[in-house]
Amino acid sequence: MSLRDVMADEMVRYLDHLAGRVEKHLRAVPRDRVYHKPFPYGNSLGHLVLHLTGNMNHYIGAGVVGTGYVRDREREFTDPDPPSPEEALAKFRDAVSLVRDAILKQSDTDWAAPVSSNHPIHTRFGLFLVVIAHINNHIGQMAWLVQAQGYSTGEPPVW
Repeated sequence: MSLRDVMADEMVRYLDHLAGRVEKHLRAVPRDRVYHKPFPYGNSLGHLVLHLTGNMNHYIGAGVVGTGYVRDREREFTDPDPPSPEEALAKFRDAVSLVRDAILKQSDTDWAAPVSSNHPIHTRFGLFLVVIAHINNHIGQMAWLVQAQGYSTGEPPVW
């Protein structure tokens, strides 16, 4: 197996693992609590899902695949009329699929392709790495938001 194949396989495996954890956190609270902010600051679970979806569609969709996606980052956190939890999850899953497909299509040359305006990232590999790490970062917030509302995912601590 080539290094390119190993990298793509591992990235996709971890992306799918993280996507499953996002979904588990969202489903851990009742539907009517998905967009509830348990603190006067910060985010709701639902808005974090919208944010992760926008992030993947912006950096990988528009930036790598060329989908033409136009991001409204502020609205990801403040949408007063957000989509239903089911619709938000469907859009999230679509974005994960877009990233997964893009990863699997990268050639050796593609991985090394330069990216701009994403300091400190210099290559497409770095961009994919940061987008996936970004999901992991927000899972920590999601865990806290689930607990703050008195619920649990039921999952043991995982790294």
